[in-house]
Amino acid sequence: MARSIWNGSISFGLVNIPINLFSATESHRIGFHEFERKTKERIRYRRVAEDSGHEVSWERIEKGFEVRKGRYVMLTDDELNAAEPRKSHTIDIETFVPLSEIDPVNWDQTYYVGPDGASAAKAYGLLREAMRTQTRVAIGRFVMRTKEYVVCVRPFEDILALHTMFFPDEVRSTKDVAFVPRKSTAAKRELTLAGQLIDSMSGDWDPAQYKDTFKQRVMEVVRRKDKGEDVAIKAAGGKGEGKVIDLMAALKATLAETQGKRSRLATVPSAGDRHRPARRTPAATKRKRAAT
Repeated sequence: MARSIWNGSISFGLVNIPINLFSATESHRIGFHEFERKTKERIRYRRVAEDSGHEVSWERIEKGFEVRKGRYVMLTDDELNAAEPRKSHTIDIETFVPLSEIDPVNWDQTYYVGPDGASAAKAYGLLREAMRTQTRVAIGRFVMRTKEYVVCVRPFEDILALHTMFFPDEVRSTKDVAFVPRKSTAAKRELTLAGQLIDSMSGDWDPAQYKDTFKQRVMEVVRRKDKGEDVAIKAAGGKGEGKVIDLMAALKATLAETQGKRSRLATVPSAGDRHRPARRTPAATKRKRAAT
C-alpha cells in the first residue's frame, strides 16, 4: 500500500474534499558509489571552507545570495522562514480550463490523489466525473514542504492526478534555441513523403514496449563480473552524427525500410498470434478504407 506524503483537502467554492497525496512515480535509475582507482578506497564528499580547507559542520553553515560577482548578502534562518509561504492544508482551485490549453512543457512532478476516508469518496467521485464530463481540469495552488506550487488536478484512469507546474518565468522561451527555421521551407513533395513516413510508423501507445536498456546492460555486466567472468567491451557504433544529408533520399530510404519491416512482421506472426487475426494499426485501417 502506497504511503501518503501530504494530506489536506481540495477546495472549490463551498465544496471541501479531504484528500491524500501519493507519489505517482519512482526512480529505478542505477546508483553508483565512487572509489579511488588504485586503492579502491571509497570516496566521500565533505563541506570544506574555500580558503582554509577546513571541514565545516552543518550548524556553522549559513546561506548567502550573490547580488553581483563576489558580493553576497547573508540571510538568517529566521529571515528565510519569514519569507516562506503560509503553510496550508488546502489545494485552492481557482479555475477550470481545457486540458488542451496546457502544454506538457509546464508539467513538473505527478502525484496521485485519493479521498481521505469513505466519507470523502462521494464528493471525490463527483469532482472526477464532473471534470471528465466537462472535459476540463482544475487549476489551483497549494503549499508543500515550504514551497508554493501551481497545480493541475485532472481525471486519470479511475482516480484524480495532480501535476505540479512550473511558474511562467521558469519555462524558457523557444527564442533561446538557435538556428530554428521559424517558417517552414520544406517543399510540397518533401512534406508528402514525411507524411507518408509518419503514417507508416503510426500505431497505438504501448508503454510496455519501452524498457531501460542501459540499466539492463549494466546489470548484466555487474552479474557477470560478480561471478568472476571477463566481460568484453564492444565499441558503441554511431549513426553518422553531424553529417549533412540529402533530405529526400533519407526520407525515401527510411520509408522503404519501414514498409519492408512491416511487411516482414505481417508475414511472420509470433507463436502466440498465429491463431489470432492480425491487429491493424489506425494508419493501416485508414489506408484499407481509402483503397475500398
